[in-house]
Amino acid sequence: MPSAKVKGDEQGLDFPRAWVEFPDPADEEQVFRCDLTWLTSRWNCIFGSGCQGISAGRADDGCCTLGAHFSDDDDEKRVAGHVARLTPELWQFHEVGSESGWIEEDDDGERQTRRWKGSCIFQNRPGFAGGAGCSLHILALREGREPLETKPDVCWQLPVRRTFEWIERPDDTKVLQVSIGEYDRRGWGPGGHDLHWWCTSARSAHGAGDPVYVSYGPELKEMMGKKAYDVLVGLCEARLAAQLPL
Repeated sequence: MPSAKVKGDEQGLDFPRAWVEFPDPADEEQVFRCDLTWLTSRWNCIFGSGCQGISAGRADDGCCTLGAHFSDDDDEKRVAGHVARLTPELWQFHEVGSESGWIEEDDDGERQTRRWKGSCIFQNRPGFAGGAGCSLHILALREGREPLETKPDVCWQLPVRRTFEWIERPDDTKVLQVSIGEYDRRGWGPGGHDLHWWCTSARSAHGAGDPVYVSYGPELKEMMGKKAYDVLVGLCEARLAAQLPL
């Protein structure tokens, strides 16, 4: 499929990137392939501060318009345990979700968080006293947790994309290649090119003080393991140091 037309302040999808590959210190049958261009970028979430949303006219939804699919049964059960602790003060649609459910099936029978009034049922709307945005995210912050503990996998991993591929080497050995990179429009599938706006490509979302490998440290540790993350940090620091003027 050809690249999507560049929209607004978005960078095109295809440009030179720096990738690095290294063995997983914790698993000799696994290697990581990481996009240093993305991981050392200054992207940050600008929800509520310039985010245009993935659906036209619904900027307040951010990327939550479609709801969230669960990665597996364990993901759903984990989230359910945290939903049970949500209160009406934290979750705007607590009554609706408690009485008629917060899970639905899509057209393919896959389970996901229910959409309510045009967006994810856990998405508090602007003006709600408990705060706008994901009620599960708000719950985590109130309890001093990382949001990755309370939110569905797809939500806390976004916009980092992790993929797995078995690679056969010339000596007939195989290794599992784990790629860590940007969840760009293509990551959404064919429909990604039709999104109204997407933040990872947007120049307006690249003004953070810390690079992604730092700001998303907890998420990357969870996705890679601490030993591999520590290796990644060293590689990212070396890349940034090489870019500094003498």
